[in-house]
Amino acid sequence: MSESLQITMTISSGDPSGIGPEVTAKALADEQTRTAARWIVVGESWLFAEIGDQYGLQIDQVVTDVSEIDSQSQVILFDAQELDRNEWTVGEVSQACGKAGLAYVRIATELCIDGTAGGIVTAPLNKEAVALTGIEFCGHTEYIAELCGKDESRMLLVNDRLCVVHVSTHCSLAAATNLSVQRIERTIQLGHDAMRRLGFAEPRLCICGLNPHAGENGMFGNEEQEFILPAVERVQSQGIDCTGPFPADTLFMQAVRGKCDMVIAMYHDQGHVPMKLMDFEHTVNVTLGLPIIRTSVDHGTAFDIAGQGIADASDMKEAMQLAISLAQPAVIEH
Repeated sequence: MSESLQITMTISSGDPSGIGPEVTAKALADEQTRTAARWIVVGESWLFAEIGDQYGLQIDQVVTDVSEIDSQSQVILFDAQELDRNEWTVGEVSQACGKAGLAYVRIATELCIDGTAGGIVTAPLNKEAVALTGIEFCGHTEYIAELCGKDESRMLLVNDRLCVVHVSTHCSLAAATNLSVQRIERTIQLGHDAMRRLGFAEPRLCICGLNPHAGENGMFGNEEQEFILPAVERVQSQGIDCTGPFPADTLFMQAVRGKCDMVIAMYHDQGHVPMKLMDFEHTVNVTLGLPIIRTSVDHGTAFDIAGQGIADASDMKEAMQLAISLAQPAVIEH
């Protein structure tokens, strides 16, 4: 077996009505991405048969069980058989597609848990479609953590200019203000470990305040003094280079100018807005705190352009390459 086939990765192809199957097919049609690993795509054989020729995707083997996989196949389609052709309409929210897309995530995650694959790359799901199934679902991050038997996880965003890890993600803003020193401390630790895996020998971390102007010494709230600063002091005593809290409205600008390598954001939009503004097409979502590697595109199902052949696969290719990098031993930069 060639070296390129030694790492096996799996892809959940997303909501079948969205752009997930398209960006998956386009990414795997790129020779450099295709040969970077062996890929097991979880989806519907009939759908990928339809789009394969359109986007130049070559599937070497279609299986319904991992025992059928040929060791020499580069791109394998795991036919989930979760959705009939007559249940599918491109670009529309549907219960059937929501159910199928979630099943792809479950199957792909299980392939990682059982050791068949070294990591999972997820194409986007539509939360409304999943909700129609009656399944409680607030996001990939939490769902995959539950499948892995973990009660906590963190979301990391990565692009070429900055990394951001979040203390809270898919919850209400009111819930995001319910802080604890322990949760913030654990987020910093996971962020530090992730940066080491990404090759940073001594990563520099900065943390945002929760309130405007980081509370202005208690004038606009006391969360900084009560929760954030004690967590920073704890990790500093562990040898982690973390400073703050700093006002979020200036920290991201300072970070991209060299102040730090990673920002710890207190809630979803505080971290997502600047990262998507900075580089929407190349920002990758990574789930931390799991026993498996999981990366994802950082865009949605884009029903408005689904089926038109114009979806950009750049983010999917970035997510696939990052998953491979995380699956390999880190090369530390000194």
